Formats: sequence, C-alpha cells, structure tokens
Amino acid sequence: MDFITGFDRDQLVMMDFESCLGPDSWARIVDMFVDILPMGDLGFRDVLNNEGRPPYRSSDMLKLYLYGYKNKLRSSRQLEHACKVNLEVIWLLKGLRPSARKIAYFRKRNPKAFKGAFRYFVVLLKDWELIEGETIAIDSFKIRAQNALKNNFNQNKIDRHIEYIDNKILEYQQQLDAEDGDSDTEKIQDKIAYQESKKERYRNIGEELRTSGERQISLTDPDARSVVLHRNIINVGYNVQAGCDAKYKLFVNNDTGTVNDTHALSPMALDAKQLLGVEKMRTLTDKGYTTGKHLDICTKNGITTYSSPKEHSSQHNGLYPMVDFKYDREMDTYTCPDGQILVTNGTVYNKAGHKVKHYKNRQACKVCPVRHLCTTNKNGRFIERSIYQEALEENQKRVEENPEYYRLRQQITEHQFGTIKRQWGFTHTLMKGKQNVLSEVNLIMICYNLSRLVSILDPKVLKDRLKRLVDIFFALFGAISAILGDFPFLGNLVYHKRTGYKTFA
Repeated sequence: MDFITGFDRDQLVMMDFESCLGPDSWARIVDMFVDILPMGDLGFRDVLNNEGRPPYRSSDMLKLYLYGYKNKLRSSRQLEHACKVNLEVIWLLKGLRPSARKIAYFRKRNPKAFKGAFRYFVVLLKDWELIEGETIAIDSFKIRAQNALKNNFNQNKIDRHIEYIDNKILEYQQQLDAEDGDSDTEKIQDKIAYQESKKERYRNIGEELRTSGERQISLTDPDARSVVLHRNIINVGYNVQAGCDAKYKLFVNNDTGTVNDTHALSPMALDAKQLLGVEKMRTLTDKGYTTGKHLDICTKNGITTYSSPKEHSSQHNGLYPMVDFKYDREMDTYTCPDGQILVTNGTVYNKAGHKVKHYKNRQACKVCPVRHLCTTNKNGRFIERSIYQEALEENQKRVEENPEYYRLRQQITEHQFGTIKRQWGFTHTLMKGKQNVLSEVNLIMICYNLSRLVSILDPKVLKDRLKRLVDIFFALFGAISAILGDFPFLGNLVYHKRTGYKTFA
C-alpha cells in the first residue's frame, strides 16, 4: 500500500500532464499568442546560456513574463521559482528552468522589442475590428519608482539640509568653546568633520542639479520624479500616459514623461492616430490636458478634442472679469464694458511658457468714468489673450454641447487602471530608467488586452483565430523556404501534439 496515496503502486495510473491545464488556461492563450509574433522582426534577442548550451529562446522568455505579469509574478526570483513548482509554467516552458539572472537579463535587454510587441498587437486588434480608432480616451496613472523619497532632491530641499548642517556645526563649535577639558574635544571635532562631509555631498548634488537644468534630481533612478500618487501623498515615481479605444476599452498606446499631463495630449493623440492609421479621430481627456498649444496641434492634424475646460486664471477681485470684455475675431480687438476698443500691437509675449498678445487703450483708460470698477493699474487695463485662445474656446464649446459624450471618458479608462493596479499589483516598477519602466508598462498592457479578448471573443473563438494566424504564418514560411532554401538560423520545425500546430524547435 502506498503511504501517500493509499493506493497500490501497481494500480496507479500515470496522470496525463496535458490534463493539468484547463482548456481555457491563461498559459494556453499566452502560448498561442506569442507563437504568432514575429519575434525577430520585433527585435527580441535570445538569452545566451553558459558552457555552450543552446540559448533560451526569446519566445519562451516572453511567454514566462506574460504569464507572470497576469498572475502577480513580476520579479525574476518569483518567476524562477514558478518555473520549478508551477505546473502551468512548466508546461508553458516545456520544463525549462532559467535562472533569475537570465530572466531579469531578458527584460532589461529588450525594452524596444516589448514596445514593438505591444504595438504589433494593437495593429492586429485594429485589423480584427476590435479597435475602431474613432474615440480615444487619454488618461494617466502613477506608479512608484525604485528611488526612495530621501534620494530625490530639489533646490529647496538641498538648502534646508545645508541650513540644518550649518546649525549643527555651529552648535558643536559652541560646545568646543565651552569645553574646559580635552576629554570630549576629539569626539566633537569628529562630529564637525562628519557634518562637513555631508555638507559637501549636498553641495555636489546641488551643482549636479544646476548642471542638469531640471527642477529636481533623483540619485537612484535619474528618470524618476517626485509625483503626487494619491490623496496628496508624494512619492518618487512615474506618470504613465495611456490611450484607450472606446469600443472595447482596449489599450492603444502609452508613454511616460513629466510629472503631470500638461504637455501629453498632442504627442499621445498623434501617436495613436499614426499607429491606427486613421484620418480623423476624437480624444477625451480631463482638464489636466487642456493646453491651448496642444489643442491647436490636434485640431490642425484632424484630431477633434474634448478636453475639460479650465477656469480663467484672472483673479476674482471685485473688478470687471474677462468675460465682460467682448472679443472681435475679424478686427482682432476687445470691447470693454464702457464701449472702448482695446487693440494690440501684434507682439507675442512669452509669459510663464505661454504665448500671449496684449490688448489695451491707455488714452481711454485715463478718462474712463468707471475705471475704479475695472483696474487699479496706473497705466490702465490690459487684456492678455493666448495665441491659441480660439482652439481653447472651440474645445470648450464642444464639451459643453456634448456632456453625455464627454462623460464616456471615465468609463473608457478607469476600469483598466483599477485592474492592473488593484488586481495585478502594478503599483510600482521593478526597473530603473524610462525605457525599462515602459517595458513593464507594455507587458502589463499586452496582458490586459489579451485577457480582455478572452471575454470579448470567447476563449474558443480566440484560440481559433490565433491558430489560423499561426497556420498562415507557417504556410508562408514553407513557400518562401521552397523558393529561397532553408533558413538554418530559424531552427527546425517541430510538431507539438499539445498545440496542434508547428513551432520552431
């Protein structure tokens, strides 16, 4: 009698390893999906092995990562362990057991290829008519970086540290002056020397900050920035931009740049438009993206924006507000509440990064009977108008006339962010540097789009589509091989019983 199972050994039936996986297993979906990707064209590089052994194929490593990111297994150590104990991973990698170092090396070495794989998938979804490209909602989410807040500095923080050190040094010097004996003198001098070394370190950081031309600097991850994560909690991280299609809420593109959304609208919108190959497109964004320059760029490129309008920055100080001044587009003038005409000399001024023109009428202001209700400026009232004001006004009009359409914005983007952050644990990055961080973003977005396909198409339909693509690919490969000869660098074709189609050995 077997001690573990309670059955006679000669009565035991060998379990079919294939039956360990359900027919709709995520591992099966990932396996078929990766086999349709042109790994070489996307730029993936295999991971070399030691002692002359064959390299780990990039397709196997990508399968491992796509399985792991969906199941909250992101670190190379976790994935290495899964290769030994997780039946689905063992099946997926055909028993391969790459080390944590090899796994991490593959992710670090292929940032452009991960991006290429995601964008290739997006184009495939467009061909399947699962992405329309008519309405794209653009929003952002923040993730923590591999950089502690104490290792992030701006000039004010550096000045505070130096001021604190100067006070400590002054305190120690006062102790030296008051010391009668020599017993503690050496210890105090050592403390002063230690504080001087810290002061020199902060001075070097300040010099590096000034040289960089940036407002802040991170020592561990130079690309990371101090951002507001949620509820005014500040941490060092990345502000990740994401574009989502309205039809099935699938991710379309991504990027990460500055700490806010101010300059992200037109780059994201133009990138999505080019990738999807559409002539016209509409975008939905919140007020963080409402910048006249980028609204104007979108309009000139066939992109209709619906971005929540911002309130005018003029102060509510009891004087005539901006809305009381009527603009004449044909004459390029303003009419004040007293009926006087304010004109511009045509000069464009740069005010805090915004390009504006000034409109004024000093002569009329000197004798204006309601001047005390209009301005306290000794030279009279003048109006600042952005050179992109027309784009701002047209955008505001569209939003106000289509409130129901604009409300679709949250429905298109919020669910994805909740899934990848709350369910899949993508609240922080394991990588350093913008390109490597985007590797993780592209991986998680591939996982999301692929898992959504299971819901949209039904697992059987999805697997049939993937299988047809694989068959087409290998049919084309066979035809080319017959004409041009064998391609030894591709390896031999092997038939797998578990998948029902051919793959490279």
